[in-house]
Amino acid sequence: MAYRLGLLYVGLALYGMAIAMMIRGNLGVDPWDVFHLGLAQHLPLSVGTIIILMGALLLLLWIPLRQRPGLGTISNVIVIGLATNVGLDLLPEIEHLGARTALLVGGVITNGLATGMYIGAGFGPGPRDGLMTGIVARTGWQIRYVRTGIELTVLVVGWILGGTVGVGTVVYAFAIGPLIQLFLPYFVGQSRERTLQPKASSS
Repeated sequence: MAYRLGLLYVGLALYGMAIAMMIRGNLGVDPWDVFHLGLAQHLPLSVGTIIILMGALLLLLWIPLRQRPGLGTISNVIVIGLATNVGLDLLPEIEHLGARTALLVGGVITNGLATGMYIGAGFGPGPRDGLMTGIVARTGWQIRYVRTGIELTVLVVGWILGGTVGVGTVVYAFAIGPLIQLFLPYFVGQSRERTLQPKASSS
């Protein structure tokens, strides 16, 4: 259990740091963060705070979809936003293109690693993933169409609001799936092995 909790919270913290890295790279972010950045253009709130509030709002949408949040769901709402704010405070704005590119690439890879960690911990999906699975369960629509529809919607709305769309958005779209596929089996396997290990008997 301690190992799984460590995976969960380290993974969520890294996820928030990855978002901050991609934002500071200023070459484009993933669709949901385009939406968050767009909202930040119009609200007197930090990006991390908007991530937290949007996560909480999405949980309300779980109610008619009959989804039940787990520890990982609630932690996802809070920790990622806090970690994003910390990351943005630690990372300065950078003008050099090479450094910005490095932040983008590092952020995408870190995001894939972090996703593998918190999913591998097995404490429940995040609010955005739960929205997707809830819609699929209630409608019977194919998951690829639901996921694509959600991502395109937040991307377009975020872009209209002024969110950052760029090459990083494309890089993320093509790279995140293979990266999660690369990292996730390792963490799922480690969690399962530790769960199945017999407890040492006291003499």
